[in-house]
Amino acid sequence: MTKAILGVIGGSGVYDLPGLEDVREEAVASPWGEASDTLRIGRIGGTIVVFLPRHGRGHRHAPSDINYRANIDALKRAGVTDLVAISACGSFREDLPPGRFVLVDQFVDRTFRRETSFFGSGCVAHVSMAHPVGPALQDRIAAAAAAEGIDVARGGTYLCIEGPQFSSLSESLGYKAAGHDVIGMTNMPEAKLAREAEITYATVAMVTDYDCWHPGHHAVEVSDVIAVARANAGNAARLVSRLARDFPAAREPCPARSDRALDGAIMTAPSSRDPALLAKLDAVAGRVLRAESA
Repeated sequence: MTKAILGVIGGSGVYDLPGLEDVREEAVASPWGEASDTLRIGRIGGTIVVFLPRHGRGHRHAPSDINYRANIDALKRAGVTDLVAISACGSFREDLPPGRFVLVDQFVDRTFRRETSFFGSGCVAHVSMAHPVGPALQDRIAAAAAAEGIDVARGGTYLCIEGPQFSSLSESLGYKAAGHDVIGMTNMPEAKLAREAEITYATVAMVTDYDCWHPGHHAVEVSDVIAVARANAGNAARLVSRLARDFPAAREPCPARSDRALDGAIMTAPSSRDPALLAKLDAVAGRVLRAESA
């Protein structure tokens, strides 16, 4: 039985997690470099919770400069089994106004400057991203929101752009016409890497603006994002607190197989694998690599 440990990544405006008790800070060494910040490890109720501010405290890291691999690897080494990403986003839908929480279940990756995989030359792997969000984890988030009286929309597609600039009007109109629901700059490659690490992932996207497509609203500005994110921070903290208090003690099997995502995914023959890369993969892929060596 694997103990369930809940990870929380805080996005723009969410740099701490109120309600976390018996807190200790830990700088987890990762072969992929430095994580965005030290991990804050504590408990809420009977659940161990590990919190990491994605941009670092003080918002030091731009979306393209975040070391996503180090972040996910550090969380994996801390034992995280289920990961909730709290992320500010823009909306392409009238019915998803600023202040609304959206539990997205799909992603479109339009980034181009980021390391998107733990694997590569010397150990090639291909994981399925058909269903990147853990349905059971999302169910638990939705139940926690309902219990706390927090209005959330269930389902939707998160478009991840490189940034750091916001969209042009032409881009925004095109994204809306393509049927995307919300837009942000950080959930990719985070969701891909979490899946490679066999961590069940789910996003709570906090709508802060209408990007720039909406004729009745001015173009998005940082002041808007921060103001709405700060206003939402209390709801985000209540949501996570309720989720943690009601979380199961043991890790649940994931219907989308996020807990077994590496089964059959590694293509490189054992005799052709790079030992240096395998050493770096000890936390991320240790389950399957140890099973193969045995």
